[in-house]
Amino acid sequence: MNIESDYIRTIFGVKLKQLRQKKNWSLHEVSEKTGMSKSYLNEIEKGKKYPKHDKILALSNALGCSFNDLVSTQLDKNLAPIGDLIRKDFFRELPLELFGINKNSLINIVSEAPKKVNAFINTLIEVAHTYDLDKDLFYLSVLRSLQELYNNYFPEIEDKAIEFTKKYKLQSINIALLEDILQRDCAYHIYYEDYERQGPLKHLRSLFCSENKILSINQKLAEQQKLFILAKEIGFEFLQLQPRPNTYTWLKFTNFDSLLNNFYAAYFAGCLLIPKDELIQETKNILSRKEWSNEYFDYLIERNTQSPETLFYRLTNILPEYFGMKDIFYICFVKSRNQDKIDIHKELHLNRRQAPHANTAKEHYCRRWIAIKNMQNLFHSKRLTSIQISEYENSGLNYLVISTSQRDPFSDGNNRSYCLGILLDPETTKQIKFLKNIPRENVGVTCECCSIKDCEVRQIAPLKLEKRALNEEIQLSVEEKLKQLKNRIFSTS
Repeated sequence: MNIESDYIRTIFGVKLKQLRQKKNWSLHEVSEKTGMSKSYLNEIEKGKKYPKHDKILALSNALGCSFNDLVSTQLDKNLAPIGDLIRKDFFRELPLELFGINKNSLINIVSEAPKKVNAFINTLIEVAHTYDLDKDLFYLSVLRSLQELYNNYFPEIEDKAIEFTKKYKLQSINIALLEDILQRDCAYHIYYEDYERQGPLKHLRSLFCSENKILSINQKLAEQQKLFILAKEIGFEFLQLQPRPNTYTWLKFTNFDSLLNNFYAAYFAGCLLIPKDELIQETKNILSRKEWSNEYFDYLIERNTQSPETLFYRLTNILPEYFGMKDIFYICFVKSRNQDKIDIHKELHLNRRQAPHANTAKEHYCRRWIAIKNMQNLFHSKRLTSIQISEYENSGLNYLVISTSQRDPFSDGNNRSYCLGILLDPETTKQIKFLKNIPRENVGVTCECCSIKDCEVRQIAPLKLEKRALNEEIQLSVEEKLKQLKNRIFSTS
């Protein structure tokens, strides 16, 4: 789509609508005065069509404006904010239709009160800048919202993965098999290279050159990482996804479609490596067991690509759709080598913003979370799986949380901890048979806003709660003082 012509059509439609409304004319009245059909005029106002010279002349004569004023993309001060909004990159590139939003309907809303709506949009952008939310992070936030909207389940891609498996009659998947498919059927050239001595490139896992279909893979990666990269490339090819990024895991997106296609390819890889039907059956087996077994969960990880991240994330696809567990979260924590600082690297919340979640205020995450406790206990173990019921002090909500932590899984010096949380409501409690003997822990979100008394792992005082309590105390004192002043006036009158 030609963005400039799209912009010109949209501005012309907005101006036509404004001129018509100033005269309090309906589309029917403009139709009678110009000889154009109502449906055609409606298409013009929606920015779908741009009239020819003779029709523009007829419109300008009917509306009492000059031809040049009507075709100019210069907007008066009342409509100027619409032009600014339409020209903003994020507005043009966001996949509004995926969220059920018609772009033209949104423009119509803006045109009713352009200054106020544009001020609101600018406020959002200003907040984003304040919290250092650049374009890439903004797009990632939009992608997460899209995943949440669809409960992170995309049946079309699930079906495509099954179709691919049947086409190649796959019984099991390994690196050699995927290499062969990519080289034979997709004309790929695959090389494993040492990135360690190539400066900043050492942070990449793979690099793809689209001109000659060369896929360069960091040879230091673990086998499951190589397998995932190859499965993802199969996704790009089999789903015919364009545009696409050419690097992994460092990503630079030229537009939102590139990010979305990257997600679709990764989703396809997950479907391919951990087939849906097998995972559903395994999940049923786990939920029906009367005793939880860390060893059995580790066995599932080993059997399914040996990647905790892939298995945990794949569970977020099937739990809402096939088990009705819609209030869940997935989080990946990262702890840098020789540092006590812990960050949330990835997160996904379905149905609501669950706790825990990332914060931009650099607060201290609760050390009672099982994922963080596991990570801190990674002394001699390469991997550690555990489970607990987290009882949130402030909200009263209880979550079953499964966590697996790994020591330096990607050779970057960082330990990682993956966790899956399931809200324990009456329906989920009926399905999970092993809850009786699971240890419980009273937890908070961050130390700064946690009300738990005498916490043995608190990193900092509850500063936010203390500030809130002080504000409430000040408010009560102000109200009391105002009463005294009011009574003083009455007593002297």
